[in-house]
Amino acid sequence: MQRRIQLVLDDFKAFDLQRDGVRIHGRTGGQGQPLLLLHGHPQTHVIWHRIAPLLARHFTLVMLDLRGYGDSGRPPADERHGAYSKREMALDAVAAMQHLRFDRFNVLAHDRGARVAHRLAADHPDRAERLMFLDIAPTLSMYEQTDREFASAYWHWFFLIQPPPLPEALIESDPSRYVRSVMGGRHAGLAPFAPEALAEYERCLGLPGSARALCEDYRASASIDLEHDRADIAAGLRLQQPLRVLWGEHGVVGRCFDVLALWRERADVVSGQSLPCGHYIPEEAPDLLAREAVSFFKEDKP
Repeated sequence: MQRRIQLVLDDFKAFDLQRDGVRIHGRTGGQGQPLLLLHGHPQTHVIWHRIAPLLARHFTLVMLDLRGYGDSGRPPADERHGAYSKREMALDAVAAMQHLRFDRFNVLAHDRGARVAHRLAADHPDRAERLMFLDIAPTLSMYEQTDREFASAYWHWFFLIQPPPLPEALIESDPSRYVRSVMGGRHAGLAPFAPEALAEYERCLGLPGSARALCEDYRASASIDLEHDRADIAAGLRLQQPLRVLWGEHGVVGRCFDVLALWRERADVVSGQSLPCGHYIPEEAPDLLAREAVSFFKEDKP
């Protein structure tokens, strides 16, 4: 990790654990009630480097690298993509919090991490107290309501789910180009990202097995994760935890989907709004996000 980002995150203790043979890497620090932070694609826990010092004044932070990302493990793929299901990733997160002796906790999650947080809250309602999701609508709803505008902007959703080895080979030919193409193709280009953070995302995607893991994450979302979501709906399962959803007013999700209406189909207590930024809220609007998080997670707290 490059030096400037390392200086910020050095205040947070690195830790690793094994769950079913998969290494899960993270950092923890701060004071107060536990807050789990889960990152998105194609990033790592480093997305929180601007907001972590602000939140650590109020919460004990636990920042994880999802399996397949960062310095966490990359388990082999399987035919049903189960190793990269959001159910397995949620179990990783629960195991990490138990490792740190937190039985109940709040969750702040962006992008892919928010899809993991959705599954965690559904599968383990006794663990998650409050949820804040950043720039997503429910996965099943997004697939079912995809139109040309969304498919054009989120082309990687449909590229990554193609059968191996083509997507993997193209990513492995130049991992840095993939990172810069995906992240730089949004509202603000590459301007929101600290060079050191960008270099870290590129380093991690260049690690052996990363391209396959990336694809398997998305293949799972287009298959086994949808099975789990449909089973929830058939059983009438809804999220009971208070849910706050934020999205970028310059992003694609809020333009293509009625974010609050879709989440109200899946959860009982939903609030939210757009923020004046694009998709990468933790890096584009850290001060605004920190204020939102402190207000929401400390609501009705002494």
